[in-house]
Amino acid sequence: MKILIVDDDPDVVEVVSLCFSLRWPDAHVISSSTGEDALAHVEKDKPDLVLLDIVLPDTDGFQVCQEIREFSEVPVVMLSARDTEVDKVRGLEMGADDYITKPFSHLELLARVRAVMRRYESQLPAVGEMFESGGLSIDYASRTVTVEGTVVRLTPTEDSRLYHLSRHAGRVLPHQTLLAKVWGREYTDEVDYLKVYIRRLRQKLEGDPETIGEIVSERGVGYKFVAA
Repeated sequence: MKILIVDDDPDVVEVVSLCFSLRWPDAHVISSSTGEDALAHVEKDKPDLVLLDIVLPDTDGFQVCQEIREFSEVPVVMLSARDTEVDKVRGLEMGADDYITKPFSHLELLARVRAVMRRYESQLPAVGEMFESGGLSIDYASRTVTVEGTVVRLTPTEDSRLYHLSRHAGRVLPHQTLLAKVWGREYTDEVDYLKVYIRRLRQKLEGDPETIGEIVSERGVGYKFVAA
């Protein structure tokens, strides 16, 4: 596994690198101290995971995450001492798959990273299984989503969320069920996470609900996908 750590604090890089090398001895860790260098590494080295600090010398992690999402769906976990709800939500809105506040224990870091990687590597149905709702088409095996013939790029977390909603089209999936299936049982109270990703998913699937279907909120209960 190739891991990119983006942080200008060498102590943080050293500790996180050691944490990963003990858990995954074959892991190849790359580090960047600036946003510009990080973007170059993502494009050139194709890491399997990016750990991204918010405060960087040349830009901020929010901007870097947003730019990564313009060309890559690599899992991104933000690491920051900024622990306000506003920062967490903004990080998720920029496309991060998780947000961990400093200081954190190595056990928490590994658990959260494993959860993100499970979503990315999760097994999907057999080749050939499709879901279609008017102009929306989902090829589960290839992780390809198209709206009116145009391919829509989804992050691993967005892909997993759409998978569960479409597989149970017409049925309300409770908040806790969606959170547990996508992030893990330890996230069942993080309803704000869910709201952010549903909003991002709706934006990416923009179109006429009558022709592609829509994600509907059942207030206080959960969400369901209503097919066209």
